[in-house]
Amino acid sequence: MKFNTKIIHGGQHPEKTTGAVMPPIFQTSTFVQTSPGKPIGDYDYARSANPTRTALEESLASIENGVRGLAFASGLAAIDAVMKILKPGDEVIATDDLYGGTYRMFTRFYEDFGIKFHYVDMTNLEKLESLINSNTKLIWVETPTNPLMKLVDIIEIAKITKKNELLLAVDNTFATPYLQKPLDLGADIVMHSATKYLGGHSDVIAGALVVKEEELGKKLHFAQFATGGILGPMDSFLVLRGIKTLHLRMQRHCENGIKVAEFLNNHSVVKTVYYPGLESHPNHSIAKKQMIGGYGGMVSFTFKSEKKEDAVKFLEKIKVFTLAESLGGVESLANYPVLMTHASVPAEKRTEIGITDDLVRLSVGIEDIDDLIADLEQALMS
Repeated sequence: MKFNTKIIHGGQHPEKTTGAVMPPIFQTSTFVQTSPGKPIGDYDYARSANPTRTALEESLASIENGVRGLAFASGLAAIDAVMKILKPGDEVIATDDLYGGTYRMFTRFYEDFGIKFHYVDMTNLEKLESLINSNTKLIWVETPTNPLMKLVDIIEIAKITKKNELLLAVDNTFATPYLQKPLDLGADIVMHSATKYLGGHSDVIAGALVVKEEELGKKLHFAQFATGGILGPMDSFLVLRGIKTLHLRMQRHCENGIKVAEFLNNHSVVKTVYYPGLESHPNHSIAKKQMIGGYGGMVSFTFKSEKKEDAVKFLEKIKVFTLAESLGGVESLANYPVLMTHASVPAEKRTEIGITDDLVRLSVGIEDIDDLIADLEQALMS
């Protein structure tokens, strides 16, 4: 079954009792048992499993070519479940240019629980390997990264993790399985903030994990079940509905994304454009090898003036783009990382990795490209 068909049918079956084409919203917390420990069907308590969530999880596994999917209350809840299979004394090597919420979780919570984190530019494979020791258990990767759109060569990092018997987890939120399939490239775990492109309509908060080995899936399900970070049935329904149009939306996000990047790259007030589809991007060759059929809808840029004031003025003037947190919805959004997504990252750390005060991140939506370009043009005018 090809991807565009999997999006609709992968892992999906008509509902058993009614034949409903779309999975119903099973808005129930518990299920009847005929005798203690003997439920009527496959379900006993909704924290463990719910039919609507199961339908979503089977879809997630299908589109990422995994053996098991797990749906969580948020992307951070999904990351939290991965951290919970570690123990004090373990070490994690993570991408230096991380989403601020991930960085906050690692530094403000799990460091206090005795887990040590190293942050490294993972385009430098020698530096990555030099940090591996007997306590290292996990490599955590974002590609493309948030917000600087760095790309990591998953195949090459997977060679390192396999040689050292480490887990490799990849945050695939920006690329989605439409463009990139980390499990096929050697990763063990794929994570999504399903709030973003999978949901696609800015109306749900959700997270997802997909694994390629059943035993790992069991460990992560136990972490989910035992600590309760589950996705409810209504939100499961919304994400599943969003997935069914993922391929159509991503095609337009990619078409608009490259045009916005090219426009900004040629604009007189713009200094640097971060978009993997541009030949000037330092990791463009990785993007060509690793991303299938496009480069996504996320674009970041800075100003030649290098002034915070110019970024703020631009964000106050946009009309079609909306200044808001999040990304991946059908509508175009603009974000100011320093005060929004990466406010929890210390200023010196932001400076070190290149998140400057004049950096703007765009989530390019599926509107008419002429309207998007016109909006950017008027907002960039002095």
